[in-house]
Amino acid sequence: MLFNSYGFIFLYLPLVLLGFFQLARLNQAWAAGWLAAASLFFYGYWNHAYVGLLLGSIVCNYAFGTWIAKAGVQGALSRKKQVLVFAIAANLALLCYYKYANFFLTSANSLTGGNLSLGDIILPLGISFFTFTQIAFLVDTYQGKVKEYNFVHYVLFVTYFPHLIAGPVLHHKEMMPQFAHASTYKINWGNVATGLLLFTLGLCKKVLWADSLAPFATAIFDGTQHGMAIGTLPTIYEAWSGALAYTLQIYFDFSGYTDMALGIALMFNIRLPINFNSPYQSTSIIEFWRRWHITLSTFLRDYLYIPLGGNRKGKVRRYLNLMTTMLLGGLWHGAGWTFVVWGALHGVYLAINHLWREGVATKLPRWIPSWLGALTGGILTFVAVVVAWVVFRASDMAQAMTIIKAMFGIAARPIAFDSVLHGNLLLLTDMSGRDLIKLLIPALLWVWLFPNSTRLRFVSGSVILALLQAGMVLYLLYCVIDQFGSYSPFLYFQF
Repeated sequence: MLFNSYGFIFLYLPLVLLGFFQLARLNQAWAAGWLAAASLFFYGYWNHAYVGLLLGSIVCNYAFGTWIAKAGVQGALSRKKQVLVFAIAANLALLCYYKYANFFLTSANSLTGGNLSLGDIILPLGISFFTFTQIAFLVDTYQGKVKEYNFVHYVLFVTYFPHLIAGPVLHHKEMMPQFAHASTYKINWGNVATGLLLFTLGLCKKVLWADSLAPFATAIFDGTQHGMAIGTLPTIYEAWSGALAYTLQIYFDFSGYTDMALGIALMFNIRLPINFNSPYQSTSIIEFWRRWHITLSTFLRDYLYIPLGGNRKGKVRRYLNLMTTMLLGGLWHGAGWTFVVWGALHGVYLAINHLWREGVATKLPRWIPSWLGALTGGILTFVAVVVAWVVFRASDMAQAMTIIKAMFGIAARPIAFDSVLHGNLLLLTDMSGRDLIKLLIPALLWVWLFPNSTRLRFVSGSVILALLQAGMVLYLLYCVIDQFGSYSPFLYFQF
């Protein structure tokens, strides 16, 4: 079930909200159970066969967590660590089987000439998110940070439908107190109004922006692949058009999902962690990763980079740990070499950024205005991110390199300037360059200049302003629902 569907907006969400608050008037445990059951239904709507897998993962990890906690109370430190290691290994084995088994076998076959195969393996939706969420729970339990072991609340913590499919990655200590708090089970119209505002904005980002940019990105990347076969290379204009179209598509797609998830959760009086903070306004790659997919970055830092040694064991080890973390972060996004290279690129970017800060930046003349440094850093960061997104989106490295080289004028087809606005992109599609520019310019202004949507709040102090804002939300909902088309999943569903 998609957030951007008639069934979700007009049936599922109203029924779940109504049932939750009505049951809460009778018993909070029933309301929590209702929300957990509704979340499992939400997951099973995609493929009911994998509900058993999700429940099995939940039961096993809950048991592992209680065993770790019990061993800690008993002072059995060796057993406590053994259970943690086994539990994490079991989670990673499950994730590797579904997500990476065929990738590793295909890579091995290409090296050895073998023909090993496990057949078609359907990737369970959201497996990366619910696996990482539960690994964080296990580690937090080992470190003594987990204080509550209510099973229904744990099921809800893992399956809570706003985050289940595409994040954010949750921490036990952030969520469990909210499920236990009495105020969560009393309807708060201010939260409902603000949540609906965030949901509507996210829906607009997804339907009006991301889905409008998607055909252009697809056409240019697919056209490049076809052009490579017949000797027709992209122009600089076409290469940048495709790269920017996808850069903005994934921005609005992921930002839209994040806004919708935060908004839906807030309607239930649950505050999810902020996962997206205007990342294209960053002035460095370090800042970019503090703004893009924040909970994943935090997870990789806390549960991978720091345990590897972080920056505590010298500069060489620091950069090795950084590269390892980003390579695995890239592989987390998908089982393909383009994702690995994307992670490696960001690892190199981060290493250069740290070297610059520690070496060159401290020696720059003080008379250079700060705004000039911020502008230069912002441009370089954005270009680096766009280049990396080309690798991320490409079907293989050959396609990625063709587009990247064309972006910088290497092996690009000459531009016919009279056809830039009026001609078809790549001469292989019916996509108009003028139509794309009409999307790119306002979209770039949005991501560079607008404040992050999490700053929005529903106006409650003035009746007139509240009515105007409510009218605006209803009008936007009408406009965006009117644009619903074919099945349009979020990009992060595949990760």
